[in-house]
Amino acid sequence: MLSPTAPVVGFIGAGQLGEPMVRRLLDAGREVLVYARRDDVRRRLSEAGSALTDSVAEVARRSDVLISCLFSDAQLHDLAYGPNGFVTNAKEGAVLVSHTTGSASTLRALSETASNLIVLDAPVSGTADHIRSGELTVLIGGPREGVERVTPILSAYAHPIIPTGAIGSALNIKLMNNLLFAANAQLASVAVRLGEQIGIDSSSLLAALAVCSGGSAASTYIQAIGGVEPFAEGAAPFLAKDVAASVAIADEAGIDLGLLRAVAENGPLALVRKATV
Repeated sequence: MLSPTAPVVGFIGAGQLGEPMVRRLLDAGREVLVYARRDDVRRRLSEAGSALTDSVAEVARRSDVLISCLFSDAQLHDLAYGPNGFVTNAKEGAVLVSHTTGSASTLRALSETASNLIVLDAPVSGTADHIRSGELTVLIGGPREGVERVTPILSAYAHPIIPTGAIGSALNIKLMNNLLFAANAQLASVAVRLGEQIGIDSSSLLAALAVCSGGSAASTYIQAIGGVEPFAEGAAPFLAKDVAASVAIADEAGIDLGLLRAVAENGPLALVRKATV
């Protein structure tokens, strides 16, 4: 049975990664209140033991720790602000854990605006399978008090949890990691294409790279998902978002990403986001 003083965990964004996070929190005995729009997700999580709400304001008012697992800064901004947003309605002194891989400047601005909240940037590295096994990597930046408060909660699905310093530091590390991953994915995809031109079966090449010195995390992911084509279909939109965010951070700081950017943006994978008008 939960202690009367056990924190209520609010959760926003119970999608591909968020839903297994909620399940791990429930399995760890946490009281979880979920804001979710999709009926199928609401049904599954209700059956698993989660409380539900259709109001961001309510989940903010009732939560001691609020975890958001959203796709983009734009989604985070939309749910944060306004009379029904979580900033206006959050408990005084509550902690916000943002798993969104977005801009550090967005989180810093949110922290400055939300004086009632302790804001932490906590981008993740891993898949739904890592979450289900409790082995998701979480980088976490922000005030030490907040990091210490949420670490026992996040440990339901995360190991390791790596403190990185001031707010925004975790996001900057994650974006550099993703830029390097994107570059490695482009190189692995080129290697597969070149191998096919000289008669090497792509599955054999990827299996060899998994245990040879030329392999990388990117080539391992490509092998696991079944080859370059399914990897490009499933991962490229997410990688393109992260590459664009990394480029934006570098431009803001006046840093030339040089070869790293050139490799990440040029190759078989479409990792350059098209401009919108």
